[in-house]
Amino acid sequence: MIHILKGLNPQQQKAVTASDGPVLVLAGPGSGKTRVLTHRVSWLVLERDVPPWRIMAVTFTNKAAREMRERLERQLGVSRAAELTLGTFHATCARILRRDGETIGIPRNYVIFDSEDQIALVRQILKELNLDEKRYTPAAVHAVISRAKNELVGPESFQPASYFEEVARRVYEQYQERLRANNGLDFDDLLMETVRLFREAPQVLARYQERYLHILVDEFQDTNMAQYVLLRQLAARHRNLFVVADEDQSIYRWRGADYRNISRLREDYPDLATYLLEQNYRSTQTILDVAQAIIRHNPNRTPKRLFTDRGHGPKVVIHEAYDPEEEAEYVVDTIARLVLAGEAQPGDCAVMYRTNAQSRALEEAFIRAGLPYRLVGATRFYARREIKDLLAFLRVVHNPADSASLLRILNVPPRGIGAQTAQILEDVARARRVSVWQIIEEVAGSQDTPPLLSGRARTAVAAFHRMVSRWVEMADAPPADLIDRIIADTGYEAYIRDGTEEGEDRWENVQELRRVAVQYADVAPRDELSGRALTDFLADVALVSDVDNLANGVNAPTLLTLHSAKGLEFPVVFIVGLEEGLLPHIRSLDDPEALAEERRLMYVGVTRAKERLFLTRAFRRARRGDYEPNVPSRFLADIPEALAEGKRPRKSSDRSAAQAQRAGAPAEPLHSPAPFRVGEWVEHPTFGPGVVIATRPYGDEAEVTVAFERVGLKRILSSYLKAKENHEDAKTRRNKTTSGEAR
Repeated sequence: MIHILKGLNPQQQKAVTASDGPVLVLAGPGSGKTRVLTHRVSWLVLERDVPPWRIMAVTFTNKAAREMRERLERQLGVSRAAELTLGTFHATCARILRRDGETIGIPRNYVIFDSEDQIALVRQILKELNLDEKRYTPAAVHAVISRAKNELVGPESFQPASYFEEVARRVYEQYQERLRANNGLDFDDLLMETVRLFREAPQVLARYQERYLHILVDEFQDTNMAQYVLLRQLAARHRNLFVVADEDQSIYRWRGADYRNISRLREDYPDLATYLLEQNYRSTQTILDVAQAIIRHNPNRTPKRLFTDRGHGPKVVIHEAYDPEEEAEYVVDTIARLVLAGEAQPGDCAVMYRTNAQSRALEEAFIRAGLPYRLVGATRFYARREIKDLLAFLRVVHNPADSASLLRILNVPPRGIGAQTAQILEDVARARRVSVWQIIEEVAGSQDTPPLLSGRARTAVAAFHRMVSRWVEMADAPPADLIDRIIADTGYEAYIRDGTEEGEDRWENVQELRRVAVQYADVAPRDELSGRALTDFLADVALVSDVDNLANGVNAPTLLTLHSAKGLEFPVVFIVGLEEGLLPHIRSLDDPEALAEERRLMYVGVTRAKERLFLTRAFRRARRGDYEPNVPSRFLADIPEALAEGKRPRKSSDRSAAQAQRAGAPAEPLHSPAPFRVGEWVEHPTFGPGVVIATRPYGDEAEVTVAFERVGLKRILSSYLKAKENHEDAKTRRNKTTSGEAR
């Protein structure tokens, strides 16, 4: 017993040795939650004599499962650890279905359709239903199907709330039929079908309920409804459900995660024992205090008082740069200064951002400085699919004989030029030792005798030739104009902007590339060594993109998104882009639930830092290709002055006024966070006038439901609204002004 509990603090010991029954461990960041979970397993086996085969432990990633197993092998020995049921939710369900799925008609030799298989199947069904793939993109339709499965809603029970969802319902029916015809399951099926197995085969469920005396769950705040129901089914007999969670770190709502499962757990288990882990072993007290100042504004959470024995440490540094390039230079220069002063190694540093597109300026700054870096959780900016596509278009405009680029974009977006047609063109070009473009010219001009292609393929190739020829004629235009023309002619925006989070990220990357291209707007050569603008742009980009050898096996800073940072820690952390509309993201500003998740995302980023934290923003940043002034993130204003040094953001009223000005409204402070009255007229800088329908407290503000005259019902935080004068009086005065009575 002493050996198992050695090194645990009092609260950790209480959680590890908790009595049987449902247990919730609310663990703050850096508080040793995984250690508590693994020690709980060892306690059950070594002190309570629970056979290892009667214990199930589940988590979310293979990496977390491997780490858990390695710890338990050290504590229990390899042979006993091997008897545990330990793995991810999906892997555990896959094994259950292999063993017992035949009970509900799932063969043991079922195949699992991966992500590409799933999208390809949806695309095929859309085509057979004669539905426009540009309007109903496969990824967006599949996202609707996936959300339904996460909520345990089959195609027969799916109730569409829009015409798009009605289309998704029809595809869903066919999708499931095709999966079954191929003895296939997708990732979501692994969960949903296991729940169905337990519902329809109570004898099977009873066997698993009896076997698993104890069930332990890591990262419980990331569970979706299907996972929650599954756990409730398995734990129904013995009720020994031990979960470790932190609702403040729930950042995967877009993947179906629902932190409200913690509330459901409390409702379903009134005797739930709760333990708080508040001692942090990672960060300084200053960093913890900053994190708590940010997260305390979120409603529906359990307050925690994070503390540490590591001392206060230096203040958090807040820095305002002029633009993203200067922001990136500040990051690189600060890292260099810390390394030179012996205060950090390059590998101690991490730079975090909200969207993948933000890495572009950072990557270029590291390249210019000749410093290596690592990029985690995303492809390098210039290696991303959508960026490579657009650069391939531009290279073809610059040089149609570039066959590699030409073949890449020949059928992107799909335009009826299939793989067989492309292969014919390539084979003939190779045989004649000419470019693919020359063969395309012959096909388009009917100069190939006998014809290489016929019918629709020939027509599609000729149309492609005409489109590219138009681009070639405008090759001297500014590169940004060329990008706009290519996107418009090809429908590329609709092709990648498919209604999913990933699609929106891809479109943001395209916009970022266009912003780089805007810098090459001058058609005249920049100096005697320059060519035309397009030539210079492509040359510069080619030099920047050749960075693969920099990040391998070196002591280098890490660049990553905030979502990718969860579970990691670094001595020095930079969080960049702290601006309204970026962090928090613009898609969250009118959705209180989404805004609460953005705040949790910021909290996760802050708590990755062990010793030093730098928070930066840019005074101006390009949006839609043009630079616009930015409003500092509300998260900066949450930080007490005593904890930070550097340039402070404006107060919330000034922030709201600046946002109103950007939206085209008069630049005056908006309403204070105090609630409005039902029936009161208010005004929003973008949505205009509306009447208050309902209000409810939301952290330090209020969530206000407003019926706007122009856009209908919306939920808005009160700080973004201002009281409007009597609506009828305003109308009367406008009428008088029009008639001349108010002169």
